[in-house]
Amino acid sequence: MDTSLIFDYFKTLSETQKDQFNQLKSLYLEWNSKINVISRKDMDHFYEHHVLHSLAIAKYFEMLPGMKVMDLGTGGGFPGIPLAILFPDTEFYLIDGTGKKITVVNAVKDAIGLKNVVAEHKRAEEVKDKFDIVTGRAVMTLPEIANLAGNKLRIRGDVEAGGILYLKGGDLKEEFKAIAKYWHYLKTPVSKFFKEDYFEEKYVVHLY
Repeated sequence: MDTSLIFDYFKTLSETQKDQFNQLKSLYLEWNSKINVISRKDMDHFYEHHVLHSLAIAKYFEMLPGMKVMDLGTGGGFPGIPLAILFPDTEFYLIDGTGKKITVVNAVKDAIGLKNVVAEHKRAEEVKDKFDIVTGRAVMTLPEIANLAGNKLRIRGDVEAGGILYLKGGDLKEEFKAIAKYWHYLKTPVSKFFKEDYFEEKYVVHLY
């Protein structure tokens, strides 16, 4: 599946953005052969499983010019890289505790000319800055991401100001119960935005 999937759902992309999305698969194929950041079998569904899934956050929440976003545990750059392509006037800070993954992220963002991304090998506990939004994708439970990212947010409690935007799947009842005392939360099915079967039981979770 190629980028036509992305272009069908996002009709107003500039030529630069289209070119950046078009370059992604070959770059990740090349890097993945050296440093495994995406499972080999998943590369066949690269644009659907990684790029489009990342962009579900964009369908849910429009990131404004000047906003600061931290992608926590970015891995190979998801959801941070696709979101940074889509929102070129928003500042993205991508971190991961595995240095090799950040090597890939920096190589990809340099190759496609992303000027609004800084990527560093760093743990959340080491980050002193504050952000409008913290993003992530299914590497932690909601209590874990809330605990790590809660004190990184500039504003808490305002649904329009940002918060934690997290891609997560499955039954989240127990995780919501564990954070309900401290956080407001919303759960939006990704299938509201994208019709592919892959997105059944996947959600954009907003903690604020």
